[in-house]
Amino acid sequence: MPSNIFPTQYSTLSAKALNDSISKRYGLRNTACRLLIRNVSDTYVIESPTDKFIFKIYRDAHRKLDEIKGEVELLTLLAEKGAKVSYPIPDLSGNKIQSFSAAEGTRNGVLFSYAKGDVSANPTDEQLSVIGREMAEIHNITANITLNNRRLIINSETTITSPLSIIKPAFEELQDEYEYLKITGEEVVTKLNGVNYKNFGHGYCHYDFLPKNFHFDEQNNITFFDFDFAGKGLLVNDIMTFYVHYFLDVTYGRLSRDEAERAFSSFLESYRQIRPLHNDELKAIPYLGFGFWTFYLGFQYENFDDWSNFFFGPKFLRDRTALIKKWMNWFGEV
Repeated sequence: MPSNIFPTQYSTLSAKALNDSISKRYGLRNTACRLLIRNVSDTYVIESPTDKFIFKIYRDAHRKLDEIKGEVELLTLLAEKGAKVSYPIPDLSGNKIQSFSAAEGTRNGVLFSYAKGDVSANPTDEQLSVIGREMAEIHNITANITLNNRRLIINSETTITSPLSIIKPAFEELQDEYEYLKITGEEVVTKLNGVNYKNFGHGYCHYDFLPKNFHFDEQNNITFFDFDFAGKGLLVNDIMTFYVHYFLDVTYGRLSRDEAERAFSSFLESYRQIRPLHNDELKAIPYLGFGFWTFYLGFQYENFDDWSNFFFGPKFLRDRTALIKKWMNWFGEV
């Protein structure tokens, strides 16, 4: 890096320069590139008269190269086995990961196939059937593979114990809220440590299976994307994250609880037509869900100075703790 460039922690790569570089590397013609999302990673849309792609640029502070390789490996395997996922595309030399010398150092990127269609925030019965079936198909694949590259291990240490330690400084002025999270976290870990996991499915899960991360086209064909947090753990974690969607819909008045439970049951019925799901797995949802909330609090705290400082503060933490309390009370847990 030239000595006259001031140290940088997060740059935004030029869409025009990316378009030129990607066009050459992939042999694309008449393309245009625009920045879609600047976030923990940056997402660009690349379009030509006949094709559309997503190009994702990772930050080293968020995803190391071996983790990116793990995501690429996972999605390549899923696509090869017929899963409905947005998949990485190789360049003319067969490379699926591109490197760029940015102001803060090397940034790596991946070109993905485009997920046609749109988000369905309130899936129809037909769409719920598709979601359940295709999630089960993904789990049937990921339960039987071992990646050569590193991905997150999803367990109580990585989703509860470690995040609660990480976020403690953020709660300096919110001692009551942190005490609740700490005590409840210890109780949840104890519960999870006492579970007999013989009836549980294990494998690689998406860990953010919310409607914002899959599209339906006009024929209700589905495409899943954004496997950024995919890791190895209990497969019911994906079912838990989909239940979070309905918990939020009820909490914010978009659905009644009866409507939400009916929709979730319809999804489960479809899932079970493809893959067994034991009731013991469903009983773990309250505790796994607590880990989901605390995991993302830890992630947001570690990365807030780069992307989320506009919302990460005392009000957000107070409201998020209240939401977690509501989640636990939802199941009759304290």
